[in-house]
Amino acid sequence: MIRRREPVPFAFVAEADRFRSNVTPPPRERASFGQLAGRWLLGLTVVAGIAGSLLIGMPSLSADQPTPDKQPSQASQRR
Repeated sequence: MIRRREPVPFAFVAEADRFRSNVTPPPRERASFGQLAGRWLLGLTVVAGIAGSLLIGMPSLSADQPTPDKQPSQASQRR
């Protein structure tokens, strides 16, 4: 069954869905040892930063901390 299409000003646009390239991209080069080590170190640094911020921030997020006594400041006592 042939579909009727609207007229297109350029023939190659109308046939673009049927075109397949026979050109293959060149193979990707393998990453060197230095590049792999750098990626691992960057990932390790990011993970360590997130873990460290959680370890440092968790005590301030806990609700069971004793609240300091509510004493008026010295500035408010001197009038």
